[in-house]
Amino acid sequence: MPRGVYNSVTDIRRKIFTAIAQMAYSDDTDYARRIEEIPYEILPGTKATYRNSIFLERAIIGERLRLGMGLPIREHGEYGKISDGIEESTIAKKYYDDPLINIIKFACNACPEKQIFVTNACQGCLSHQCTEVCPRDAIHIVNGRSFVDQEKCIKCGRCMDACPYNAITKIERPCAASCGMDAISSDEEGKAVINYDKCVSCGQCLVNCPFGAIVDKGQIFQTIYAMKEGYEVIAAIAPAFVGQFGPKVTPDKVKSALKQLGFADVVEVAIGADLCTIEEAEDFLQKVPEKQPFMATSCCPAWSVMAKKNFPQFAPYISMALTPMVLTGRLIKKDKPNAKVVFIGPCAAKKLEASRRSIRSDIDFVLTFEEVMGMFNAKNIDLTNIEGSDPLLEGSNTARGFAVSGGVAKAVKDLINKQHPELDVKVQAAEGLKNCRSMLMMAKAGRLNGYLLEGMACPGGCVAGAGTLQPITKSSALIKKYANENSRKLADDSEYGHRLHEVSEQ
Repeated sequence: MPRGVYNSVTDIRRKIFTAIAQMAYSDDTDYARRIEEIPYEILPGTKATYRNSIFLERAIIGERLRLGMGLPIREHGEYGKISDGIEESTIAKKYYDDPLINIIKFACNACPEKQIFVTNACQGCLSHQCTEVCPRDAIHIVNGRSFVDQEKCIKCGRCMDACPYNAITKIERPCAASCGMDAISSDEEGKAVINYDKCVSCGQCLVNCPFGAIVDKGQIFQTIYAMKEGYEVIAAIAPAFVGQFGPKVTPDKVKSALKQLGFADVVEVAIGADLCTIEEAEDFLQKVPEKQPFMATSCCPAWSVMAKKNFPQFAPYISMALTPMVLTGRLIKKDKPNAKVVFIGPCAAKKLEASRRSIRSDIDFVLTFEEVMGMFNAKNIDLTNIEGSDPLLEGSNTARGFAVSGGVAKAVKDLINKQHPELDVKVQAAEGLKNCRSMLMMAKAGRLNGYLLEGMACPGGCVAGAGTLQPITKSSALIKKYANENSRKLADDSEYGHRLHEVSEQ
């Protein structure tokens, strides 16, 4: 589904995030009672709004609230209160537990699997081109109209291309179509089911389910709870934030608004991206092609996990550099070891990355832009009219470009060419996991030897992550403009590079 369109699913998600934030900010600490009341506040009255039953709608809201609190989803035949286990989540530190991505089965529409069928637009034409091009004799004329035999059809789409009236169409479960890992199938009732051995938590299914049946876990409550407990909570905001909260909401306004939410300070993750650029450039220079045929970037966790799952032989060829999120967290905690760091970004996969045992000490919480928008709503903060704070100045122009597909590879290539202008650094970038898999198949065939490979799980890069709010093309343009107008060049500041190297050695 296109990003940036405010629809019913978006409205429900936003109301859930807002309700959880309001509950956390409130002085009323009877959280078990409050969470039971919320479905009736979001959906008052007796008439259903979206489905055929108000009770079903409230039950779905209840499961969304549980997941938003980081609690496990319940089977639809399981008895229990929404608040069951809530005491475990009323804490200032909570890791994301597997599985991160969950399907609310009684919200799933049991969409049909992929199939090609003939619509009523079929004119029963004389040429019957659809029957002529079908390689499996799956199309026949029945009562003067074309008919597809689903048992024979291999979904090649040739009949669709041949039909002069565009009367043949393909339908597919939207969540499965968006999954680049082929991790979504159907259970015995036709409901969607996730194969977690394949899933890399990219989150594309979250934003492509038109029934809002797929939900990830959240940490809004725990972030606010940590603030109320007196911790110094610092926001580390990803480069993709530019333009996410509205075209008139400048970066300095975002910083000011985040401070009004209770964050002690706001730091750009672009500074971690600068360090990542330095480390990946060094890795490439040291290893390619003498020690390994190519090197892949490590910034996108869903991409790197996919590569290791599907192409384990290439695991050593993925850069060992930590991601910008982790490096920024280390930079903050080097100066403020007792602070809690909240990564705010576009990505669902970052939630699981931050839960890894080797990273937990660097990043305490992960929130998406959409979840933070719920926090702004809870505090009634008008971002458009807010007074701007002091500007964000530390990130370089290439680091801010990490949010767009091709940006990571460009940053690494530019730095290498700055230091070694005689080198011809060949780059191959892919966006979307299906394209990333194709790129690695090319590498397997030896066609990308000597290359720097950049993979991004989301089509368009980080700006297309599951937690973004704006149209992808619009966000890309705003990020490029911001990077060119408001930042410096990494290579011009050797002292900054030295400081980052110190952090990487922690």
